[in-house]
Amino acid sequence: MKHYDVIVVGGGHAGAEAADAAARIGASVALVTMRMDRIGVMSCNPAIGGLGKGHLVREVDALDGLMARAGDRAGIQYRLLNRRKGPAVQGPRIQADRALYRAAVQEMLSGREGLAIIEGEVTGFTLEGRRIQGVVVNGDIRISGRSVVLTAGTFLNGVMHVGPKSAAGGRVGDQASNQLADLLREIAPGRGRLKTGTPPRLDGKTINWDVLERQDGDVDPVMLSFLNKVPQVGQISCGITHTNDLTHQIVRENLGQSAMYGGFIEGIGPRYCPSIEDKIVRFSDKDSHQVFLEPEGLDDSTVYPNGISTSLPADVQERYVRSIKGLENVQILQPGYAIEYDYFDPCGLTRGLAVREIEGLFFAGQINGTTGYEEAAAQGLLAGINAARHARDQGEFVLQRTDSYIGVMIDDLVTRGVTEPYRMFTSRAEYRLSLRVDNADQRLTPMGIELGCVGAARQAAFDAKMQDLTAARAMLGKDRFSPNELSAAGIAANRDGIRRSALEVLAFPGVELEQVVRLVPEAEAVATEIMEQLQRESLYSSYEDRQKHQLEAVRRDENWAIPTDFDFGAIAGLSNELRQKLERVRPETLSQASRIEGMTPAAIALIHLKLKAASVGRPHEASA
Repeated sequence: MKHYDVIVVGGGHAGAEAADAAARIGASVALVTMRMDRIGVMSCNPAIGGLGKGHLVREVDALDGLMARAGDRAGIQYRLLNRRKGPAVQGPRIQADRALYRAAVQEMLSGREGLAIIEGEVTGFTLEGRRIQGVVVNGDIRISGRSVVLTAGTFLNGVMHVGPKSAAGGRVGDQASNQLADLLREIAPGRGRLKTGTPPRLDGKTINWDVLERQDGDVDPVMLSFLNKVPQVGQISCGITHTNDLTHQIVRENLGQSAMYGGFIEGIGPRYCPSIEDKIVRFSDKDSHQVFLEPEGLDDSTVYPNGISTSLPADVQERYVRSIKGLENVQILQPGYAIEYDYFDPCGLTRGLAVREIEGLFFAGQINGTTGYEEAAAQGLLAGINAARHARDQGEFVLQRTDSYIGVMIDDLVTRGVTEPYRMFTSRAEYRLSLRVDNADQRLTPMGIELGCVGAARQAAFDAKMQDLTAARAMLGKDRFSPNELSAAGIAANRDGIRRSALEVLAFPGVELEQVVRLVPEAEAVATEIMEQLQRESLYSSYEDRQKHQLEAVRRDENWAIPTDFDFGAIAGLSNELRQKLERVRPETLSQASRIEGMTPAAIALIHLKLKAASVGRPHEASA
């Protein structure tokens, strides 16, 4: 029987990141997947990043993960969303060539030392009491391991729906994982059903592009990875069209045949990515909805119509699609469908994504109730790191809300659970002014270096960048200039007699880098990206100083640890409802307890007093 430190089940975005992260740390890793050729497949839309999601991609990249680098190798259109707004809420997004992305992920994994890829279906676990010992593949092959990361995606009891017709499957062309789902029902608490969907795929050669609005990429594209500067493949344009009254009429007349509205689905769908049926029912006052026509590859005529996912019958899909401008004669290559699948309440996880009930088992991705490639990749990376650390008897690595969007997501999941598929937004992060996409490496790469999951190439690039930033800060902060000197350089300044450094001037509204160079001619030799980074830092410096004090207070709370065997039932004055929530969530810190839905300041004070009385609430160093 073969033995590995870490066994990763599933080759999607979460599984790929988990396997690679564990191997980078030095663990021996087996990635078990039903089909090797499907590793890295983009199951739904051919895009990565966006608002909130782009932050996750950059943070995965800062810890030397795969997604951003693979994305840049496949990026056929780049757009920085919210470009006109502040840097804190901007999000890089790419349109990807599906085939190039899959090839990039597979190539990076195949070259990873210490990682073996095994083709087969995991049909069971080997358990010793409540401790994981390995997995069973194809019913009779046993592989032992100290840690197992389960990244099942939509495959656990996956059922695909097209109108009233349904079929078992994890996605088109792939079978569901039913034996594993049955086993998990017995050993993991909190099973539920969720639903997601996908639109029909169109033949781009049959679209009348000439009558459609054109959407080009950015002239000055922003890469996903800190290691890349320019696109690596050819760039394309997308098209924009809209639904209309006839489209809506066809959908309304056939709602009874929709899998969702016909009562064929029990799972809850994503509120922030509704089907065309949902849009027409929930937003009945709108007479049209935007549809983005996104090519799926440079050498592939398939087009993804973003905005019209559906579970209507195939013939109805054809009718409503052909009612849309530019699509009157379009050919549908694959009907859209809804898929429902099992997930498990993430409140049963630690903040390192370990399953509390079973030692050595970790969950990542849609099994935790999330939706999206980016959310899955971020969880996979964290679970892979912690699975490797568990195999080595090392402590759990935890990211906080105060230092990353990944920390925000994990805390949301394990503290509040999910009632619908979870999606990341910038609005979820209380400290988004300091958690920007541009500084993800400065926040997280040093942690990754300490963990051992950052390779030599990234570390060298990061060290060089930090040296350049330090030198440029010193250069721009060395001299101070009067209002008259600033005015002479074309910079508007208050006539208050205060002398300011060029670094401070970078924060002035509308100031251009060329104007700063007039003040400090040596700055002309500084790389543009370094100057832009300093400008963003200067812009937010006053806000960050204020937020820094808030962060310090939050981190003090984070450090009040709650023992795993703490008896919440022994606290007089707590309501039964809060006791039940505390017992279900089992918060690891006082700060995490404060974010449980319905928690009150009075209840937190009672818990704090109990901790102090028991002498177990002493602050200690946080994990990260």
